[in-house]
Amino acid sequence: MPAAIALAVVALIHVWAFVLESILWTTPTGKRFFGLSTELAEGSKALAMNQGLYNLFLAAGLVWGIVAPAAYRFDIRLFFLSCVIIAGVFGAITAKRSILFVQGVPGLIALALVIITR
Repeated sequence: MPAAIALAVVALIHVWAFVLESILWTTPTGKRFFGLSTELAEGSKALAMNQGLYNLFLAAGLVWGIVAPAAYRFDIRLFFLSCVIIAGVFGAITAKRSILFVQGVPGLIALALVIITR
């Protein structure tokens, strides 16, 4: 149960990222959150929507890891949490260090719980 809760939290983080990137990107909230000028937000809107969609796919995979049959659950969780952690590390290296803490660390905690409670 703790692993499923951790997966749900990580999934919610990625749903929120989807909302920020795909829906709120050009709004005052989105621009303030990401520190964007109006021009940059408008010019990168399509890119942000694509990035948001990837976050939604990660969230869907994490939810699948919660509801999947027991025979497949561990492998699904392992795969999608690994993707989350890799994306967090890559984002920290290429974009903003805080991505590691917002995305990577929760993914790592969830992965540890998945492994411990297997």
